[in-house]
Order: sequence, then C-alpha cells, then structure tokens
Amino acid sequence: MNLLGLPLILGGAAILLIIGYLARKFLAEKKVERAGVLAKRIIAEAEKEAEAKKREAGLEAKDELYRTRARFENETRERRQELLRLERRLGEREANLDRKVDILEKKERQISERGQQITSRERSLIDREKELRSVLNEEKEKLQRISSLSREEARRLLLQRMEDEVRQEAAVRLKRIEDETRQTAEKKAREIITLAIQRCAADQVAESTVTVVSLPNDEMKGRIIGREGRNIRALEASTGINVIIDDTPEAVTLSGFDPVRREIARLALAKLVADGRIHPARIEEVVNKVRKDMEVNIREVGEQAAFEAGVHGLHPEEIKLLGRLKYRTSYGQNVLQHSKEAAYLAGMMASELGTDPKPAKRAGLLHDIGKAVDHEVEGPHARIGADLARRYGETTQIIHAIVCHHEEEEAKTVLAVLIQAADAVSASRPGARRETLEAYVQRLEKLEKIADSFQGVEKAYAIQAGREVRVMVEPDRISDAESVSLAREISKKIQQEMKYPGQIKVIIIRETRAVDYAR
Repeated sequence: MNLLGLPLILGGAAILLIIGYLARKFLAEKKVERAGVLAKRIIAEAEKEAEAKKREAGLEAKDELYRTRARFENETRERRQELLRLERRLGEREANLDRKVDILEKKERQISERGQQITSRERSLIDREKELRSVLNEEKEKLQRISSLSREEARRLLLQRMEDEVRQEAAVRLKRIEDETRQTAEKKAREIITLAIQRCAADQVAESTVTVVSLPNDEMKGRIIGREGRNIRALEASTGINVIIDDTPEAVTLSGFDPVRREIARLALAKLVADGRIHPARIEEVVNKVRKDMEVNIREVGEQAAFEAGVHGLHPEEIKLLGRLKYRTSYGQNVLQHSKEAAYLAGMMASELGTDPKPAKRAGLLHDIGKAVDHEVEGPHARIGADLARRYGETTQIIHAIVCHHEEEEAKTVLAVLIQAADAVSASRPGARRETLEAYVQRLEKLEKIADSFQGVEKAYAIQAGREVRVMVEPDRISDAESVSLAREISKKIQQEMKYPGQIKVIIIRETRAVDYAR
C-alpha cells in the first residue's frame, strides 16, 4: 500500500509541477502580451500627443509669421507715408526756393538797372560830398591844433556838455509836470469837495443837548427834593444822574457823563412834574418806563438814520449804537447828524471819483460809532469804533477807514482818505461846532505857548481858528533838516497836552536873508 502510493504521489506531484510550470508560463506570457499592448498604446498616445504639439507649434509659427508680416507691412506703409510726406515737403521747399531765386534774380536785375541809371548829377553830388568831408576833416585838424585837444577829448567834452544840458532840461520838464499834476489834482479835489458841500444841505447847528428842566414854579423844587431829600435821592439812584437844584428860578440842572442817562432823567423828571405825583415808588416806575421807551426810541432812531443814509445790513447792536449818538454832542454838534452828513459827503465824493459810493456811505455813517461808548471804554473813539466794527463783522476796508479818520493810523486806501475829508468838512463848516470865547482864546494861547517852548523858536502864531500853527525859527540855530524834526516834536507835544476837534497843521518857517550893497 505504501509502496504503491508513493509512485502515485510522486507522479501527482510531478504532474502538479508541470501543470504549475505551464500555468506560470501561460500567465507570464499573458503579462508580457498585456505589457506589449500597453507599451504600444503608450507609444501611440505619445505619437499622437507629439503630432498634436507639432501641429500646435506649426500653427503658432504660422501665427507669429503672420503677425510679423503684418507688423512689417504696417511699418513699411508708415515708412512709405513718411517718405511721401518728406517728398512733398522737399517739393514745397524746392518750389519756395525757386520762387525766392526768381525774386532775387528780379531784385538783382532791378538793382543792376538802377545802378546803371545813376545820372551825372548824382555822381557830382557824391563828388561834392567827398569834397565836404575833406574840408571838414581839415577844419577838425585845425581846431585840434588850436585847442590843443585830441579828437577823443573834444568828443568826450561835447558829449558831457550835451548830457548836462539834457539832464537840466529833463529836470525842468519833470518839475513842470509835477507842478501841473499837483495843481490839477488840487483843483479837482477842491471841485469835488465844493460840489459835495453844495449838495449837502444841513443846518448850521443841528442840535444842542439840553440839561436844564423847566419847572412851572419854584415850589416844585421842594416836591422834587421831598421829605429829608428822599425824592431827589431816589431820582439820582434810578437814573445815575446828579440833580442840581440851585437859585436858578424855575429850573433844575441835570449833570452826568452819560448822555442817554441824562436824557432819561430829563424825560422822567418832565413826566413827574407834569403828573404832579412825586414819591420814590412813582419815580422808580416812571424811570423804568422811560428807560424802556428810550431803548425802543434808540433803535428806531438808529434804523431811521441808516435808512436816510442808504446803508443796509447793519448789525442790531450797530443800530443801537447809532441811536445812542443822537444824545451825544461834540462841541455843540450832534454826533448822529454829523455821521449822516459824513455819509452823504463821502458817498458824493466817491461818486465823483468814479468809485463805489456804498462802502463810503457805510464807513461815513459808522466812523464816529465809538463815541457812543467812549465814556465807558478807554482809548480814542476812532480805535474804539474800529474794534466795535470788527466785532460786528464789518469788512477790513471799513475798519481801516474808521480807525484812520483821525490819523490814528496812516491812511492806505482811497476810502480812508474820503472819510477823513468828509469828517473834516462836516465838522469844520461854519456854524457846525461851537465853543465859548474864553475856551477858544485859551486854546490858541496854549498852542502858541507849546510852540514857543522849543529852543530856536523865534515866534509862533496860531491861525485858521486854531487849526494851523506857523512857527518862525532862528535860521542860525535851526537848519533845514532840523526843521522837519522840530515840526514833528511840536505836533507830538500838541497831541499829548491838548484836546481839539479835527487836526492841527504845524508849519516851520526858516528864512535866511543876505544883504549887500554895490558901491
């Protein structure tokens, strides 16, 4: 059993080995076959891809060739057009050159023909000119021998004399032109100011502040004083004004620095006297009512003044300040009336000069607005007015005109000069302002005394109603240059020590006389 099974087992194993070998060989062949098919497919795909890339490269090359050809054709076309333009320009230049050559040939022919037409007379004139030149040269040589001057020296001397004569003539003409211009300007300025004064119709004295209240009888003074003076104390406390009761028959004097308060006190006292009921409570009630009425009246007066002057768009506070000027006077002249006159005059002068009259009227109306509060604020009223105008939004031009109208600053615009002229005309016209004879004489004496206080002054004279001081100086002690500084020093001292309306002109007169006799 065992012996028989062993060969069978070996045979089976051999058969299995053969079958395994054959199967492996078959599988290997299949794998090789599949690998060959796969390789062929990869090769075919590679060939296709290479063919496609080859075609793409060919197409790109064709496109590039087409673009290159198009660029070449465009450049060739542009070059051809440029060449055509150059050819046309060259043709035009050739044509121009031909025309110019023709013109030159014509001119040459004309010149040659004209040269051939020179007459015997012209030749004789040329010969005569040569003779004159030779004679002139001989004369020059003779003059040089006589004067012992060379030709260049004589020429330089002659030119110097001619230059001096021309300079002198130019200086004379310039001086004459300056004088004529100054005379014309002064004449025109006088005409404009005269015309403005003629067209401005105003009363000689516009208004005078009244500080005296009339009473029906002297018994009313006792009622105003009241028991133990309580009525007069209540009136003074309510109004801020001193009530002076003296021996003046049937009159009471009111004293105070504020013109509006003084007017309130006057109106309130007049109402109390008319009513007859005078006691502290009634006094306070009447004063409060008059104060409210006064505020309304001030605003209405300011609006009316602005309307009459033709000035619009003023700030409400400016309207109130204008209304307060109705109760302010300067040397007896009502300041509000003076402001309206200055507005009229400045507007008319601006129109005559051909400039816009509206800014001139506005600046003229507002130029003295600082006087409404000058008793409350320190400083010149021109600077106070300029600060107020700046606060209420006025233009730089208006502010400059206000601050310059009393020469607090130098006038740099035509408007500022117009306001100075309008202010001076309104203030200095006959009857506009007044002062007592005693104060007038004292002012003139003080002017002369200030001028006499300087060394070198021989005599001083105040003229033109105190608006001009003429100072005679000793010529041996004061030179021309020192006269200028002396005038400035006198003016400065007058400004420091005196108060006056407008301006005062200081003139220094220096004269040297040399006398001799011919015997």
